[in-house]
Amino acid sequence: MQSQKKFPRTFSFEFFPPKTPEGRAKLRETWKQLGQLRPRFFSVTFGAGGSTREGTLETVLEIRAAGHEAAPHLSCIASSREDLKAQLERYRSNGIRHIVALRGDLPSGVAMSGEFRYAHELVAFIRAEHGDQFHIEVAAYPEYHPQARTAQDDLRNFKRKIDAGANSAITQYFYNADAYYHFIDECEAMGVTLPIVPGIMPIGRFAQLARFSDACGAEIPRWIRRKLEGFGDDTASIRAFGLDVVTRLCDDLLRNGAPGLHFYTLNQAELTTTIWRRLGL
Repeated sequence: MQSQKKFPRTFSFEFFPPKTPEGRAKLRETWKQLGQLRPRFFSVTFGAGGSTREGTLETVLEIRAAGHEAAPHLSCIASSREDLKAQLERYRSNGIRHIVALRGDLPSGVAMSGEFRYAHELVAFIRAEHGDQFHIEVAAYPEYHPQARTAQDDLRNFKRKIDAGANSAITQYFYNADAYYHFIDECEAMGVTLPIVPGIMPIGRFAQLARFSDACGAEIPRWIRRKLEGFGDDTASIRAFGLDVVTRLCDDLLRNGAPGLHFYTLNQAELTTTIWRRLGL
């Protein structure tokens, strides 16, 4: 963990583009509330196969117009070079200089992956097209990507993204701090010393969290899962317990040198704001 202690702390919040006028109004209130916490940036996701690309850019531009830094996601799977070239140019021409570059997911019903299969290919393409004009974030997986054959394969894949030109990384969320510490130590052993910011998922609804975790390979430790299951439909108890667990996790990470926190907000401000205040940030 020694290499991470030298970086300035970066706090950021992630949103997904809403699909309805009501969702847009709700997200506007959310980012205005979270903007008062003065994060380094907001990020906005890019749906499977670029399915939300218009909403992603629209949301980023609205946040930027209010004076906040915002970084769109860009995924390469199911996209052509020309598609990506055009999207990058749209970002550049709108003054955007910060991107979260991901492999992404195939849209349902699509079998072909397009011209790029891996995120390191996207990072290399961005660098080849635009040099150092963009700050590029990539994803990291302390508990390893669910499709990686082995842990070592996943570490090598992460190193490829760094070698291709990534500036920093954001992890998948986790609830076991030791997984993050061990991952950082392994990265240091490979010579990777850029900032790797922990991804944080506040706990609001257990069924939703379990669904997300099963899909992305994030482990819910047995003691947490059993406790949440025991609350049944008692939403207040789930949220109270979740706030305690996630606040302790964040505190542990920051005390041990993590270079910030990246909150997966699910377009809601309350839980993230409460954790932020409990941490004294």
